[in-house]
Amino acid sequence: MKIFSTSKMLVALGLLMAVSFSCSDDDDKGDPTPTPTNDVQLKDNPTLGKILTDKDGKTLYYFSKDASGASACAGGCLTTWPIYSAGDLANIKLDAGLDKADFGTITTDGKPQTTYKGWPLYYYKDDAAAGEAKGENVGTIWFVVKTDYTIMIANGQLVGNDGKSYKSDYTEGTGATPFFTDAKGRTLYAFANDKNNKNNYTKADFSNDAAWPIYTADLKSLPSTVDKTLFSTIDVFGKKQLTYKGWPLYYFGADGTTRGATKGVSVPTPGKWPIVNLQSPNAPN
Repeated sequence: MKIFSTSKMLVALGLLMAVSFSCSDDDDKGDPTPTPTNDVQLKDNPTLGKILTDKDGKTLYYFSKDASGASACAGGCLTTWPIYSAGDLANIKLDAGLDKADFGTITTDGKPQTTYKGWPLYYYKDDAAAGEAKGENVGTIWFVVKTDYTIMIANGQLVGNDGKSYKSDYTEGTGATPFFTDAKGRTLYAFANDKNNKNNYTKADFSNDAAWPIYTADLKSLPSTVDKTLFSTIDVFGKKQLTYKGWPLYYFGADGTTRGATKGVSVPTPGKWPIVNLQSPNAPN
């Protein structure tokens, strides 16, 4: 009897150990390694659409005074708008839809700051939680970052091709003026001789397009202060030119790819090729 009882105990012990190992294996399988988050993400905002965030979902912003590509934020500004750094860009991890070539690094206040399409990136101190975007349009100079801006707002001193500084009324003087740019900070202009949705400058053979290239773009994202209904496109000898308030939009060839350059405001005389902004009047009929 003792031998039988001992055998039963050994069998029971074996079954208990088997169950224990089985549970341990199941527990291991149920605790997979967490998937790492990307350094820069694209998140859906209910009012602003897809915006750039950091790895924790905190919203990233651009400063309209940074059109040159350098940070114009200093002192107390950096307390309200802390700089963002993604770290070593060689190893940066990005969400689908983001291109590593669009990111760079500058030095601001002695620290590395990440840029996107040449625009330095910031946080906003009042965004307490992931997904908040309280910094949009603060002071009409701060905006969330998007991948597909057709128009961006810059703000700075107008300096003509003659090297002189101009105010917003095109008289000589100093003072910041807001103006539209493309996604990479290239200034957009209107031509004073154009009419409502009518390009009176470009020749049929585009022989003068190098001087004032037309702005051809599909209208996508805009800063929240810009009314999408005020844009349209016109046909210019087979090309689609974007218009705003009826004004066909152009680049100035001599600005080249220099971010924030406004040389066109003095050519051939101040105001003949004005910058474009929210205060631009409607083009005449």
